[in-house]
Parts: sequence; structure tokens; C-alpha cells
Amino acid sequence: MKALKHLFQAFLRSRRAMGLFSRDALPSGKALPRSVAPALTRELLRASRDDAAAVLARAGSSEDGLSREEARAALTRFGPNEVAHEKPLPGWLHLWYCYRNPFNLLLTLLAVVSYVTEDMKATLVIGSMVVLSTLLRFVQEGRSNRAAARLKAMVSSTATVLRRNGPGQPGPAQGNADAPHSGFGQQARRHEVPLREVVPGDLVLLSAGDMIPADCRVLNAKDLFVSQAAMTGESLPVEKRADAAASSGAGVLDASNLLFMGTNVVSGTALAVVVATGNRSYFGTIATRVTASDRTPTAFEAGVNSVSWLLIRFAAVMVPVVLFINGYTKGDWTEAFLFALSVAVGLTPEMLPMIVTSTLAKGAVVLSRRKVVVKRLDAIQNFGAMDVLCTDKTGTLTQDRIVLERHTDAFGQPSDEALKFAFLNSHYQTGLKNLLDHAVLEHVELHTQLRVAEDYRKVDEIPFDFERRRMSVVVAEQDHHHELICKGAVEEVLQVCSRLREGDASLPLDEDRLARVRRVTRELNREGLRVVAVAMKEVPPQRSDYGVADESDLILVGYLAFLDPPKDSTAEALGALAAHGVSVKLLTGDNELVAAKVCRDVGLAADSIVLGTQIEHMNDETLRHTVERHQLFAKLTPLHKERIVHALRANGHITGFLGDGINDAPALRAADIGISVDSAVDIAKEAADIILLEKSLMVLEQGVIEGRRTFSNMLKYIRMTASSNFGNVFSVLVASAFIPFLPMLPLHLLVQNLLYDLSQIAIPFDNVDDELVRQPLRWNPADLGRFMVFFGPISSLFDILTFALMWFVFGANSPEHQTLFQSGWFVIGLLTQTLIVHMIRTPRLPFVQSRASWPLLLATGAIMAAGIWLPMGPLADYFKLQALPAGYFPWMIAILFGYACLATVLKRVYIRRYGWQ
Repeated sequence: MKALKHLFQAFLRSRRAMGLFSRDALPSGKALPRSVAPALTRELLRASRDDAAAVLARAGSSEDGLSREEARAALTRFGPNEVAHEKPLPGWLHLWYCYRNPFNLLLTLLAVVSYVTEDMKATLVIGSMVVLSTLLRFVQEGRSNRAAARLKAMVSSTATVLRRNGPGQPGPAQGNADAPHSGFGQQARRHEVPLREVVPGDLVLLSAGDMIPADCRVLNAKDLFVSQAAMTGESLPVEKRADAAASSGAGVLDASNLLFMGTNVVSGTALAVVVATGNRSYFGTIATRVTASDRTPTAFEAGVNSVSWLLIRFAAVMVPVVLFINGYTKGDWTEAFLFALSVAVGLTPEMLPMIVTSTLAKGAVVLSRRKVVVKRLDAIQNFGAMDVLCTDKTGTLTQDRIVLERHTDAFGQPSDEALKFAFLNSHYQTGLKNLLDHAVLEHVELHTQLRVAEDYRKVDEIPFDFERRRMSVVVAEQDHHHELICKGAVEEVLQVCSRLREGDASLPLDEDRLARVRRVTRELNREGLRVVAVAMKEVPPQRSDYGVADESDLILVGYLAFLDPPKDSTAEALGALAAHGVSVKLLTGDNELVAAKVCRDVGLAADSIVLGTQIEHMNDETLRHTVERHQLFAKLTPLHKERIVHALRANGHITGFLGDGINDAPALRAADIGISVDSAVDIAKEAADIILLEKSLMVLEQGVIEGRRTFSNMLKYIRMTASSNFGNVFSVLVASAFIPFLPMLPLHLLVQNLLYDLSQIAIPFDNVDDELVRQPLRWNPADLGRFMVFFGPISSLFDILTFALMWFVFGANSPEHQTLFQSGWFVIGLLTQTLIVHMIRTPRLPFVQSRASWPLLLATGAIMAAGIWLPMGPLADYFKLQALPAGYFPWMIAILFGYACLATVLKRVYIRRYGWQ
């Protein structure tokens, strides 16, 4: 079992032993919902309620365990003790997933048509966009997934089982030392077997630090406490016994004689029989639910698809219209088809997949510098769009460790004396020191203040046991007298107290004072604190041996109150999220009073609490209303958390979930963005989209802001491209109807489109105004359509002015002069398209109140220069353009200036009417 300690550190690194005296720990009340695994629930409850003989008989085992032959047969029948994990996608399938989206499919079709019509330039341009966007996503996601895989510190582990000898094999020696539990394993020997070879019916030996290898029924236990934090979210460990009657009427996770795979032993020893392994275990059921189901499309995927289909539908309507008008008016249907094909390419934002992928990849690189592993690139945008974050408590908001919060007298007033006696008790006890003891001993200054080494000497110790639920030490203070100091569960300590201390006085513990004492401890419990009582009495120094009978007529000194404190960064991080429009809801399997205490400490509202038992009886419609009105949900099972996330998404929220336990995995999978930490269990890391490598939660705010920057830059490209493309098509329709030649050749359209696309490559590195990252951002196809219709005709207006300029001023009004006409519109069309990048990248006044990043300024400037150079340079004939007269350029400057002014004025009108996301 020693090797399991390493697995415990790797598999449940964030889980720690949470204390010893658990009767005062508030009940969890958790039961596995019937809809998760009814057969598993019935089997586990039956194992809990039956006596040991019946459980062994049903498992096909005996008091001496299985023989080797029986174990091999069980392994063949039930399979390895392994939990389903999300297998990495094969490279070819991952590549396909990176490729398949509406635009890539459309662009591929256009590339095929271009190839068939022998337009190799268009084929190469379009094909390059598809290949680049697909490979960029494939490489970046592959790198992130490999980084996430390295976080899984899986080790080879074994379990200690008792196996009886088969026929013909030598029996155990007399007084078998391998059988430490009376009545079991008398004819068996210990065997270290690989974890995957543990089978139902095996007898498993457990001790402190071991991870539970499968779902088990306790047969014999001594001082056994188990941490179920990864399963239920409870900070404190729970006591486990072999008594079947103690579990009567309890839910599965409350059964005091059941142990669950993935939890770990805090203290004590036990012998247990395995009742379920692998995917048939409670943990396995959750893992199967997470890995077997396909993830619901996230808000990002749905948004991209809706925007894609909006633009595709627009192109599907406009391209046939262009084809018909040009074929009908010009009479050359072949030329009209090629022109319509070029319009289709121009209308399609072929850079969208590449812009989206490169923007997301750039965000992933930025987050990686902040110790964040991004497993799915889409999650970055969802980070920015997120308006609700659901979070687990233990290990995420809290430190997952116990600290001493208060030390008080019997009536709740601060008392150093209670801490003094508790320190001496914890310092001198020789039994296993739990985390409560370690929290007390952290006050090392008391060792010097009390002069422990000089003034105190240990005389005797009365060990802890589960009947008394307290332990005592006897110390000699300078050999003047002995002090018996008792520490334990409140009610058990009160049973042996006859007096209490108030100030320097020792008062009788009568009914009135006892009632006051209980009110104080109840109030501490209501605050979510774990309470331990401290009592003492002085005895003559003659004796050296003490027993349980001496724990009587004690004086109640006071209490120690413990809690799992919030992380230092929690309150600040939650406040920052709220300031950025993200509301936080706490979803925990822990007790509601403990959860409420944490909420108060970190600034979350905890006025009303919804329990898992209430959710169990809600239909989906009721739950959708409930999740809007409450922030704190306690005593939840994994399915409850998952249902809450689904309800929030059904209400239109972009929902994130932050968790690290087994019980968080389904909700992590169901959320738009699942966030976990590097110390989480493997199933949680597999279900997550993003993994935080640092304990500070401030990285959440940074992730939200980076996600919004990413989204804002993607939205810029879509808005710019959609509005300019709409204007171009409208201009083409006007020109085609009234001009006796093509307003621009197919080659011109493709070159213009390519140059414009190149100017957009720097958009992922553009600056984003502060006001654009203050609130959640999301896809809105209706808003995009409105934006396209509003701004598109502006460019069309100046295109028509250009037509008039070339027709009337420069005489390009016949087929013989069409090259001049086409060159004039080519230049102004490209320049207005590029200028609009700066006009609508920000709601502010461009170049004055908000400047683009240097890469974008240089890219757009270079493309505008190239657009002017093409008709004026040596390549003009190759591109079927001609040099423009000198008188053209003042007109060009005037048109561009007028375009910029009108776009700025109408942008203010648009913002006042519709806002600017």
C-alpha cells in the first residue's frame, strides 16, 4: 500500500486530512440521484445495510478473501479496475475537427470551382487560407493538450489485499501475522497487487495515507477517518465503521461503512471487502458520464456557426442576382459566371477561420505566460463571453487546509488560556496528530512563552477512542502539581465537566450555564466553524498512571474553532469578476453553514441557500427560475451541479465552472468553459477546458479580459468584412445594371480581396479600448446583420461617386476605356475598404482618441500603398490595369476624406441608437 501514497499525492494532491473529531461536523445529506445509476445505488445501499457475511457471500468471497484462481476469474469477468478516461483524438480526427466549419467547407467548394474553371490564382489564394487556418488550430491545440497531459502525474500503484491459499499450497504459519483483524484473513496472506487487478470480493488492507482503490464495505476498522473532499466537497474527514445498523436510512455518501474509490484514509486502519471496481464504482459512474457523452456545443461554437450561416445565406442570395444581371445585360454568360464566382469569393470572409484561430492562439500564448494551460482554443472566447461563474468551494475558493480561527472561553469571549491548554495537549500527545492538532501547534510562539521544555513534563496519556471521542494528557507543572488536560468533541467533553472557568473564577456547571454553553457552541457551528472543547483539572502529583476514570469533574476552559479559510486572492478575484459583469455562484457538496461562512468571508451573498434535496424535487422549469434568484447551493451531488449549469445555459447565460474534485467533473463538462487547477483529480482536468497552474484566482480576471480582447478583435474583422462586402455587392449591382461593361474584372476582385485580407492579418494584435472589455461579449447575428446593412451602403455611396467621377470627369464611359474605369474603382474601392478598418475598429474617434496597434497601422498602410502602386507600376498590364491621371488623386483624397467624415458621424448615430458591443 505504500505505493498508493504516491498515487494519493498525484491523484488527489489538493486533498488533505481534515481532522479527527467528526461527530460535530454537520451532516452532508447527500444521496446519489436515482437518475445517475439506480443499480449502483441499490447495490451500494444493500452492501451498507447487510451484515458482513451476506456481503461476502454476494461478492463470492469469504473471511479469508479470494484465492488466486478466484481473483483471476473475477478479473476476467469484471475487467480491470480502471476508470474511463477521455482518450486523445487520433491525429487525423483532430485535424478533421479543426477543419470542419461552414466557412472552410464553403471555401473548399469555391477553390474546387476555381480549379475546374482553370482560375489557379483564386484556387491558390483560397486554398492557402483554408490550410493555414486549419494547421494553426491543429498545432496550437495539440501543443496545449500535450501540456495538459503532462500535468497528469500518474504513477504505477499497488494495493494490499488478503488472498487465501488454493488447494495444494502451504497454509499460513500459526498465529498468522498477516491477519491483523480478528476473525478475518486467518488463512490468508498479504499480496501487493497492481491497482488495476483489484477485483470484487478482494479483502483490502487500508492505513493512513492510502487511497481507496475501489468501492468497498468496511469489515473491521480502528480509528478510521476518510477524506471524501474530492467526492463530496466536505472539508472535514468522516468516520467510517463496520457497523451496518449505523448506516440504516442514510444516503449512499453518508453510509458510515462504505468507502469510495478516489477518497483517501486520513487516520486509522481498516479491512474492507471490494464491492465495485472500475466503471462500476461511484467514481467510475461519474467518469463514464463525463467521457462517454458528447459535449454540448458551446456559446462560441454556436455563435460562429450562426454568423457563418448568416453570411453564407447573404452570399447565396446576392451571387445569383449578380450572375443574372451581368449575363442578361452583357450577353456573355461565361464572363458573367466568372465574375459572379469572383463576387462569391469576395463576399466570403475567407480569412475568418484564420483570423479566429490566430486570435485565439495569440490569446492562448498570452495566458500561458500567466501559468494557464488552454486545452481548447474556443474556451478563450468563452472566457470573455462568460457572465456567470459557478465554483466549487473546497480547494478552489478555500485553501483546503484547517486553521485555528478562534480560541474562546466557555461563553465565547477570546481566551488565551484555552489555546494554552490545547497547545500542551497537542504537543504531548503521542497518537496520530490530525490537522486540528497541527493547526494548534502552528502557534509555535507558545512553546517559548509557556517554557514547555523547562516548566512542563509529560506524566501520562489517555488515548483517543471512538466511544469517548476525546483524549487527555497529564503533565507536571514544575512538579508542583499535575494537570489533566482533555480535548475533544463538545458534547463528550461536557459529559465529564462539572465546572467551568469564567475569568479567574471556577463556577458550577448548572443547567443555566450549560444552556448558555450550548448556545455559544451552536452559534459557532452556525458560522461554519468546527468546534473542539478544552477542559482540565489539577490533581495531586503523587500518581504516575491515569485512566479513563480520571476524566471526571473537569473544568471547562473554552473552545477552539477551526475552518478551511478562503485563499488570499479569492475575495479580490471575485470582486474583480463582479466589476467585469461576471456574477459568481457557489455550488458545493459541503454543509450549507460552512458554505455560508465562506460566502460571507469572500463577499458573496448568502442570505438564501438552496439544498440538493430541494433541487431533487424540482423540474427543469422550476430550476431555471431558482438559479436566477440564488447564489449559494449546498449539499449537492455531481448531477445537481450539472443540472444547475444546464439550467443557467438554458436561460441564455454563458456559464463557466471552476472545480477540482471528482464531483465537479460532470459540471465542468456541461459548462461553456470548464476551469480546473493543476492539483485537481485527473477526471476534473480531463473535463476542463482551461487549467490554472497557480493558486491565485486573480488569473481568472486576467483570463476574462484576455477573452474579451480576443472576442473584440474577432468581431472587428467580421464587422469590417461583412459591411464592406455588402457595400461592394450593392455597388456591383448598380454598376452592372447601368454600365455596358464589367465594373471590375474577376481578376481585379480577387486581387483586391487578397490585398484587403492581408491588411487584416494584424488584427489579432490590435489594441482594444478599455470600455470594450468591461462587460461580457457574445455573438449576436442580428446585430451583425444590422451593422452590415447600416454601414455597407456608406461605401456604396462613395463607390457610385467614383463611378460618376470616372464616367463624367475622366471620360471612361465606353468599353474601349473600361480599363481606366476599372483601375479608378479598384484603387478607391481598396482604399475605402482598408480605411474602414480604422473607422469601425473602435467606438471612439479614430487616430485621435484610439489608435490601432503598430502592426495593424503598418499592415493597412502598406496595403493602401500597394493598391495605388499596382496601376501605376510595371505590373499594371499583368493585372489588366492602367496608370491613373494626376488629376485623379486630388479627387481620391476628397472622396476618402468625405468617406471618413460620414462614417464617423453615422457611427455616432449607430452607437446612440443601438450601442456598441
